[in-house]
Amino acid sequence: MFTAKKRLLTGLQPSGALHIGNYFGALKPFLDIYEDFDSFLMIADYHALTTLRDPELLRKNTIDIVRDYLAVGIDPEKVVVWRQSDNQDHTELGWILNCMVTVPFLMQAHSYKDKVAKGIEPNAGLFTYPILQAADIALYNADVVPVGEDQRQHLEYSREAVGKFNRAYGEILKPAAEMILAGVGVVPGTDGQKMSKSYGNTIPLFGTTKEIEKAVMSIVTDSTGDRPENVYAIHRLLKSAEELEPIYEANKGRYGDLKKILVSDLEEFIAPMRERRASITDDEVAEVLTAGVRKAKEVSSVTLDRVRKAIGID
Repeated sequence: MFTAKKRLLTGLQPSGALHIGNYFGALKPFLDIYEDFDSFLMIADYHALTTLRDPELLRKNTIDIVRDYLAVGIDPEKVVVWRQSDNQDHTELGWILNCMVTVPFLMQAHSYKDKVAKGIEPNAGLFTYPILQAADIALYNADVVPVGEDQRQHLEYSREAVGKFNRAYGEILKPAAEMILAGVGVVPGTDGQKMSKSYGNTIPLFGTTKEIEKAVMSIVTDSTGDRPENVYAIHRLLKSAEELEPIYEANKGRYGDLKKILVSDLEEFIAPMRERRASITDDEVAEVLTAGVRKAKEVSSVTLDRVRKAIGID
């Protein structure tokens, strides 16, 4: 392991095809920094169960998301990539930390209230999601977790759960710090809200040209302004304000033309990754996950042994 470096941990749910919000909100920031850390990248399939009830789709999504990671340029020799469900230490520590926090504390979670307001079933897994996430982080003694500003509360919940455990049993678990990445936060969807599969407002990261075009042409625009702000906000993910200023000035009020330009720029950006992705086999994915969970368990088992001894069930 890379013990001379600080440890960084992040992950994504295999709950469906990745979209550009996943890329710019999590993958790209991770790509920019992961070689500077002892990095851990988790496939959070247990978390996906809060909304996904299709076993075949979950299996497919898990394979696909590893393929996605490799396609965007992540080197499995330089980061531990593993599937959460391959390591039962996550659920065991998650249960233990659930016993540390109160229901009123969990009821304050912004993400839970937002998802319920959007019509997602308020199941117990969705409610206790932040505590399983706290276990994910604590198991690996992570120093930092890269997040956007909108996810700051996730890390506050993690630290609170870890703090309550440590106050009860001694300084066993390490509280991680959030790494708020400059310029990273809410990536806008086609309707102006945060881009999310739950809201159906995404642009697929590895979509075909037709799929990209269909998504972009559905972007909600305000007919009262010279510049379609939702189109511009997504375009800014690809180009600087200086690059876009003459384009939007020359096409002022011509929303359809600006959407077509955005389609072209997205296709130029996505096509090389799409080609790399198509060349990655299922066997390569399996090899990455097998090697990754072995390395992950080397770390998590030490942490869980200390926790079990502290609570008296060793």
